[in-house]
Amino acid sequence: MFVLYGEQYAQILERFGEACGMAAADVQSEAAAVRKAIGEVREATLTAGWDGAWFRRAYDANGNPVGTNEDSEGKIYIEPQGMCVMAGIGTDDGKAAQALRSTKDLLTCRCGTAILAPAYSTYRIELGEISSYPRGYKENGGIFCHNNPWISIANAKIGNDSEAFNVYTRTCPAYVEQYSEVHRTEPYVYCQMVAGPEAPTPGEGKNSWLTGTAAWTFVDVSQYLLGVQPTFDGLRLEPHLRAQFTELHIEREWRGVRYVIDARRTGKASLTVDGKPVSGTTVPIAAPGTEEVHVSLNF
Repeated sequence: MFVLYGEQYAQILERFGEACGMAAADVQSEAAAVRKAIGEVREATLTAGWDGAWFRRAYDANGNPVGTNEDSEGKIYIEPQGMCVMAGIGTDDGKAAQALRSTKDLLTCRCGTAILAPAYSTYRIELGEISSYPRGYKENGGIFCHNNPWISIANAKIGNDSEAFNVYTRTCPAYVEQYSEVHRTEPYVYCQMVAGPEAPTPGEGKNSWLTGTAAWTFVDVSQYLLGVQPTFDGLRLEPHLRAQFTELHIEREWRGVRYVIDARRTGKASLTVDGKPVSGTTVPIAAPGTEEVHVSLNF
């Protein structure tokens, strides 16, 4: 998170710092300091934070790694796999792709991706609450719906489009209705947690409504699966969907302007805005007073 949002902060500084009253030298100094700190955290994550096939979760108060293959339980956690790849850590040396393969192999089942595995069988004082729950429930191996979108986004960012969509469907109420007799909660709302694969009742929903899943899912679906992502320079259009999705019609309200987007899968990228070709994949910010923009995208 520090790497992901720290870089966004540095970009905000460079674009708007002076307009907000900062001296140019202070903007440059602050942005440089932020990026230096980001580099240090990135390096620590790639070294002390890398376990060989996935990213470690933490170090406890005794200096021992948490989320490591060296342990018999709690070997791998979901959070660092999703968030590190979202931040772009390990995307250039294969670590990101390997971490997501491990996530699929070790944490993922039909019902979604568990928070950790294997679940803890005894209480561990250095870990506290997470090891106090029954195996497969809550923080001890349950499937938390709000961080599953992180794994979907992470897969989209490295081009695993099919798996990105599969992650979305495993917890989406519309796609799990056929398992309602197992899920046992309202078929139109997310749960905070679904019992994980190590639970006595795997797939059973828990704490419906009590979750921020909808917000993260909206970010995942709108900005990564459909690929309509707001940037400083306009709307970037980069869909990440299963091959079966060949045509899309999207309407996006942004900064008071309605963008009407028609996208087709052709295998050759091109972008047209109000009938005029535009290079790249970003729709420029509309001129003041514009009410509607029509976009044609080939991807």
